[in-house]
Amino acid sequence: MLISNNSYEAPQSFILNGIPGLEAVHIWISLPLCTMYIISLVGNLGLVYLIYYEESLHRPMYFFLAMLSLIDLFTCTTTLPNALFIFWFKLKEINFTACLVQMFFVHGFTGVESGVLMLMALDRYVAICYPLRYATILTNPVIAKAGLATFLRGVLLMIPFPFLVKRLPFCRSNVISHTYCDHMSVVKLSCASIKINVIYGLMVALLIGVFDICCISVSYTMILRAVVSLSSADARQKAFSTCTAHISATIITYVPAFFTFFTHRFGGHTIPPSLHIIVANLYLLLPPTLNPIVYGMKTKQIRDSIIKFFHDEKGSR
Repeated sequence: MLISNNSYEAPQSFILNGIPGLEAVHIWISLPLCTMYIISLVGNLGLVYLIYYEESLHRPMYFFLAMLSLIDLFTCTTTLPNALFIFWFKLKEINFTACLVQMFFVHGFTGVESGVLMLMALDRYVAICYPLRYATILTNPVIAKAGLATFLRGVLLMIPFPFLVKRLPFCRSNVISHTYCDHMSVVKLSCASIKINVIYGLMVALLIGVFDICCISVSYTMILRAVVSLSSADARQKAFSTCTAHISATIITYVPAFFTFFTHRFGGHTIPPSLHIIVANLYLLLPPTLNPIVYGMKTKQIRDSIIKFFHDEKGSR
């Protein structure tokens, strides 16, 4: 709303417009998204419960996996119900403060998820390169401190985002061409310079995404060197198999994440907005949906624990 010639107040609300150009098929787009959301809820809650229930899974690798599952649950729940309300009931309005809160949680949870993936890579590095010292290096206090540090890094680096947006004047349309409040989608509506927002966003991407990718890459380079040097083919196969699920989870997470990041900043005129928004939703939904399936299929201990769990449940009846 205009206050004076050079002063504007923040809008009371934004309009989340869904996927522009595909409004006629919103209902059909919602069906696979809703299905994926249900799968993610069942899969991640089941995986967390299984790790809690089965004592053989009370190990660092599975504690980190439980952290990843919880973060995945929070991430998709922050955005997908809102998207479904847009697709099904045309409930597009979101309060300005609620938009900032959603923005904080979306970016905060994705930042924490990246850190957990890095911790899981370091866990595999210690397990394969220092197997005899694994239990003494990754003790429960170390795991707790690493998880807390990762959480605090993600939260503290994301706190400035809402304040950087709140200081901006909004004199243009309040319609956001998206299904949730993404930082860049919101600041592009401002009529002032968003240079500080862009620079801080790039800095956070370097401190979280690039740093974590480098740590993961170094970890797997060292793992590869250690595995290749093993004399036994069976040992090499076993070592590779323990890393397959995590490599898959890393690819599932980072490929759509980097596509979304670079599209916002460099591909605005070449990538159709509808494609960008679909990938942005998949970026938040694919990892929660596929990670439990990937780990369930690729990790023998989890497969055995699932069989044991259902066998015990059947035997107790």
